[in-house]
Amino acid sequence: MRDPSTLLPTRRALLAGVAALAVRPAWAADPVILGVSGPLTGPAAQYGAQWKKGFDLALDEVNGSGGGIKGRPLALQFEDSQNDPRQSVAIAQKFVGDAKIVAELGDFSSPASMAASPIYQRGKLVQFGFTNSHPDFTKGGDYMWSNSLSQSEQSPQLVTYAVRDLGLKRPAILHLNTDWGRTSKDLAVATAKALGAEVVATEGYMPEERDFRSTLVRVRDAKPDGLILISYYSDGALITRQTRVAGLTQPVVAIGSVYSPKFIELGGDAVEGVYTQSNFFPEEPRAEVQDFVKRFRARYNEEPDAFNAYAYDTILLLAAVMRQYGTSRLEIHDGLAKIKGVPSVIFGRVAFDVATRRVAGANTANMQVKGGKFIAWDGKPAIPRS
Repeated sequence: MRDPSTLLPTRRALLAGVAALAVRPAWAADPVILGVSGPLTGPAAQYGAQWKKGFDLALDEVNGSGGGIKGRPLALQFEDSQNDPRQSVAIAQKFVGDAKIVAELGDFSSPASMAASPIYQRGKLVQFGFTNSHPDFTKGGDYMWSNSLSQSEQSPQLVTYAVRDLGLKRPAILHLNTDWGRTSKDLAVATAKALGAEVVATEGYMPEERDFRSTLVRVRDAKPDGLILISYYSDGALITRQTRVAGLTQPVVAIGSVYSPKFIELGGDAVEGVYTQSNFFPEEPRAEVQDFVKRFRARYNEEPDAFNAYAYDTILLLAAVMRQYGTSRLEIHDGLAKIKGVPSVIFGRVAFDVATRRVAGANTANMQVKGGKFIAWDGKPAIPRS
């Protein structure tokens, strides 16, 4: 006969299972499925991983106390695009042909998304590019929507911060040599000129580059008074490390795409003092922000970044649209144009500009890396005014 004490873990597990069933909603029907096209492998895989953390936290909220979507659980079908336009096109064809997919999220970069946009438009399936800042993304058709701040706003804001607030008069710009990077660079150069600054050098680099020494020598020889980076956090951290080795000690101002604890983790002491901006700042006292940060820390034991926040916001936004207007492809499309007042970590309250199909009114926080973390900018110029 077995020792009764050996049965205790089994009984506990059984009781735990019964308790879980008691709190789990009794779903009335099959799940509502959102398709996700994004990088899970390849050079941009870390961004897909950041998305997933935000998605999962939001799904817990929607399907837990939120009760799902009209008695149905909300689920994601995440397909790995590797941030490659060829893969995003194949995924678009798959999603459009699958009646269970009611809307699509992604892809990570605007070029990968825009390659697939004609397929989503023809298939009348909403393509929600929540990290797609290219000004032309939502011009692909009325089924393209985004809650990402457009480069036409983001890049001028960054340069205004660098020139007007921080005092740079002769910046050099290093940018990803992609459609996103080149468009941002052109907008940055135009804004700098309008503000009376002279961009003394512009240098593009490919996403896979790791050695920037020759580029930085050319930048150094142009004698800039500061550097503007149009980068993501991984390449931005690597460039900043190499600028210090190359003897470039001028202030570095980086676009908000670097805003992540991983930028500091990868850059180490070299990124101390870097200036940036973000539409998400975890110290903002708004209830939506503080609730998100608290639950993110509790689940993942780390600080959230803007990629986590945008992914989280997007799930809650689409859940609100479907609860209010319905779950068909057409109802989601029409509901996005009507929805107003959805609580948002990034925007406070969400409403779309129907003409551009983008959310208006994002908050922008000026920040700096100090003491190994992002803090609010103290208002002091990087270059003392003469």
